[in-house]
Amino acid sequence: MSGPAAPARMGLVYGVCRHLLEAVHGAFFRGEMTGLEHLPPDGPLIIASNHASFLDPPFVGVQVMRPLVFFARKTLWKGGLASWWLDTVGAIPVDRDGSDVAAIKAVLRALQAGQALVLFPEGTRSPDGTLQPPKAGVGLIACRAQVPVVPARIFNSHRALGRSGGLRPGTPVSVVYGRALTPADYDDPAAGKERYQRASEKIMAAIAALDLPEVTII
Repeated sequence: MSGPAAPARMGLVYGVCRHLLEAVHGAFFRGEMTGLEHLPPDGPLIIASNHASFLDPPFVGVQVMRPLVFFARKTLWKGGLASWWLDTVGAIPVDRDGSDVAAIKAVLRALQAGQALVLFPEGTRSPDGTLQPPKAGVGLIACRAQVPVVPARIFNSHRALGRSGGLRPGTPVSVVYGRALTPADYDDPAAGKERYQRASEKIMAAIAALDLPEVTII
């Protein structure tokens, strides 16, 4: 891949939505947001996070001062305002089974353009917040793109809005961002057919290693 492209500009709609979601998080789900210094302000980047709630995609990005690209199910493009909004904020449509070649090509083009992409290696929401084994997809994209991967871990989102319960305002949802992994950290081209799965496992291990910082009470 060529050198980093110019940083993507945050569009008006994306910026307004980010500020609104930041306000919602601060008012109803205020938690720790640490490790933001590990996020480069420009250049191609993957943020890889655990996944346990519909709150994860917006909350992983509310404190990130650059536009982020997300996957969204193709079925959400039903025309009208919803489709306009998804297109305006730069969402990439993908089939539910995750084997969408067109979506992968769109992601690689976004990374080549210097954008930042959010991926969830587990592929689906955890039922109880426990980290699940990763799918090979994030490893495939990372290895093909050869870009830095910042691991992120979201805490308590399954309690705030989990698969088996309703919305619980007042539940603190925290996000910790870790040190960026370089391609040398996660990619082993000699691994053959297991290359992408092993890369995903190394990325998931970096997510699992993240903990909330201890709060010192004076």
